[in-house]
Amino acid sequence: METQTEFETLFQDSMSKIDMTPGSIVTAKVIEIRDDFVVINAGLKSEGIIPKNQFLDSKGELEIKLGDSVEVTLDIVEDGYGETIMSREKAKRTKVWSELEKIQNSKEIIEGKVCGKVKGGFTVELMNIKAFLPGSLVDVRPSKETDYLEGKVLEFKIIKMDKIRNNIVLSRKAVLMDQNSSPEEIAEKYTEGKVVTGFIKNLTDYGAFIDLGGIDGLLHITDISWKRINHPSEILRVGDEIEIVILKYDSEKNRVSLGMKQLQDDPWDKIPTKLELKTIRKGKVANIADYGVFVDLGDNIEGLVRTSELDWTNKNINPNKVVNLGDEIDVMIMEIDDEKRRVSLSHKQCLENPWVMFDKNYNKGEKVKSQIKSITDFGIFVGLDGGIDGLIHITDITTEGDQEEAIRKFKKGEEIESKILSIDPERERVSLGLKQLEIKKESKATEEKEVKTESKATEEKEVKTESKATEEKEVKTESKATEEKSGDKFLDNIASFSVDDKIKCSVLAIEEKTIVFKVNDNLEGILKLTASKMKEAIENETYKIKDELDCAIKSFDKKNQKVVLTLSQEDK
Repeated sequence: METQTEFETLFQDSMSKIDMTPGSIVTAKVIEIRDDFVVINAGLKSEGIIPKNQFLDSKGELEIKLGDSVEVTLDIVEDGYGETIMSREKAKRTKVWSELEKIQNSKEIIEGKVCGKVKGGFTVELMNIKAFLPGSLVDVRPSKETDYLEGKVLEFKIIKMDKIRNNIVLSRKAVLMDQNSSPEEIAEKYTEGKVVTGFIKNLTDYGAFIDLGGIDGLLHITDISWKRINHPSEILRVGDEIEIVILKYDSEKNRVSLGMKQLQDDPWDKIPTKLELKTIRKGKVANIADYGVFVDLGDNIEGLVRTSELDWTNKNINPNKVVNLGDEIDVMIMEIDDEKRRVSLSHKQCLENPWVMFDKNYNKGEKVKSQIKSITDFGIFVGLDGGIDGLIHITDITTEGDQEEAIRKFKKGEEIESKILSIDPERERVSLGLKQLEIKKESKATEEKEVKTESKATEEKEVKTESKATEEKEVKTESKATEEKSGDKFLDNIASFSVDDKIKCSVLAIEEKTIVFKVNDNLEGILKLTASKMKEAIENETYKIKDELDCAIKSFDKKNQKVVLTLSQEDK
């Protein structure tokens, strides 16, 4: 009986030391952890049972173990069923509220994580308590671009607390205003060359806006990377925190210019040791434009292959028909421009040159069979071996009749035989002729006719009849033969030339309306000028006998056996 009385005395004594007021915080010991709940002993009549999820931290992990002492809130000492109702969550909240009240009263800055967007602002987690950040207090200036803040840990000030309504209001604007209190402090904070961090607030075609905390800075697209990019989104993502350097601060406009590539080594400094002219390198197709292909040569060095350097036979080929993004191709280093920081490349130089191959396989004067690819006002283009084109100029089509009429007789796709007049691999030109085949046939026919005429004349002479008529006929025949021979000689002399060929000529004579040039020992050329230009040339002594000028062949005057010339741009 005494033992029982003693026990009751000890129990009452222990109970008197515990604050039994509902809502008070007591210390309890974890005595059992089950799947859904935790059993604790606070020294009361009965043990407390609390849901297990109240003992999880922010990461969802259990923050207690058997034997730990924890603080809990005493809600009900006895609920009528002999059970004690306690709460770990309320104890946490009560403790946190006390700490937050201290922070509010001292106007200290507190860090919190922006959890998500709600009507009128954001929810922010402070020490496992949800708080509200109004949209108007997010930044110093109102901004529509605030999505980048989600998931970020930022600094805030507590401006309002209502424990009854469980409401906490925060302000980020107040923190930013304190940081940018004077122009001098701002200027010092954003000194040129200083490395800072910021959040990517927004992306545009021309760059990215970075939230530096109270002021936005512009990171221009050309300052993001040393290599060429089409859009900032290729490298940056809204919401990311990045390291940048201050390039310029404009105190009048309150603008900050930022750079990111400046934190890396300038790849152009490595060019002299990495690249050498006329060498072949492998590169990856980084970008395709209408005017060419950008190739990544490694180490943030890019070069441009213009469309004219992609293919030997098609100067204006669509780059997408030659390469695809990501393709690895061979390129030759053609030019390194230090002033413009450009590397010019060529893909076709790494391929077999069809013009050189044609020059090796064929000789001037050879006959070739080819198919007509196109017909223009100035001639006929035919397809040759290696995918190259040859030109039969309108002046090399026929020796008789109207040249324009003759060209109309040909059709696209028709197979014809022509003679090679010249092969110029450097200028990528092959000149062909049809009339040169006719001249050969005419020459043979003329010889046969002359033999026959001589034979007949001999017979007539022996018979001694119609002597006078024979003499007249011989004179007429000789005159015609001389003319034909002269015409044939002119055609032979111009066989090595084509329209648009660039040649050097010397002035022979200056006439009333034309200037006569010496093309070579067997050819003369003429330059026709208007009356006003001729007068001006004579008055200014623009042209003098024996002057050498750069000319271009405009056409061939078969009747007068002259080469019609024009002046090149330099001598005009």
